Amino acid sequence: MARYIFLIVLLFGCSGSRMQNNKEWRSSIISVLMSQQQAWNEGSIERFMEGYWQSDSLSFTGSSGRTRGWQQTLERYKRSYPDKAVMGQLSFEILNLERLGPDAAVMLGRYTLIRQKDRPSGLFSLVWKYINGRWVIVSDHTC
Repeated sequence: MARYIFLIVLLFGCSGSRMQNNKEWRSSIISVLMSQQQAWNEGSIERFMEGYWQSDSLSFTGSSGRTRGWQQTLERYKRSYPDKAVMGQLSFEILNLERLGPDAAVMLGRYTLIRQKDRPSGLFSLVWKYINGRWVIVSDHTC
């Protein structure tokens, strides 16, 4: 019995151990965000969406309301940004990034879109989870 308890403690105690290093988890999340920025600036919404959790439980809340699900969020982005001119050039500024546990983090930031006729910007908060060996956005609130 003690042997089984030891194995359970060992397995569950190590579940997030690969991401325990403070710099490693932080740089991994920032890398995903910068990959999204690059994909956006190249006009690829599909590659931008790789930073999101590919699940029906993904939550995106923006000025037009709440969207649930990865596919629905992809379709929303495509409707809202039908071409590269409307997408503009995106930049992110990270205001705060805090780890909530071994497999969760929250980020507060500012986005700016530079387009020919305007320069919209606003705040975002992202909830990140470490799922299947990688950090992904599970909830996005952008205003």
